[in-house]
Amino acid sequence: MQASLEEMRGMDVRAVDPDSLMEIGEVTVNTSLPRDARIIDFIERIKNPYCFKYGKTVVKISHADTEATLEDRLEKYLLAL
Repeated sequence: MQASLEEMRGMDVRAVDPDSLMEIGEVTVNTSLPRDARIIDFIERIKNPYCFKYGKTVVKISHADTEATLEDRLEKYLLAL
C-alpha cells in the first residue's frame, strides 16, 4: 500500500528505517520534461519527497503553505541586506 503525501509529510524521522529511504544523490531529474511532469517523475523516483537519505543522514524537509516561492523569499532577503 502506497502512503499518501500527507502520511509521508507526517512521518517521524526518528522512527523511520533509514534503509527504507531513497538516497537523494541517486535520484536524477529528467530536465527535458515539462515542469508538472518533472515533479511527478521526481516524486515517483524519490518515493517520499519529505524524507530521504543524504549519505548516512536521514533528512526530513517541510515548507510553509504559502503562495511565495523560494525565489521570492531569496529576493526579499537579499534586498534587505
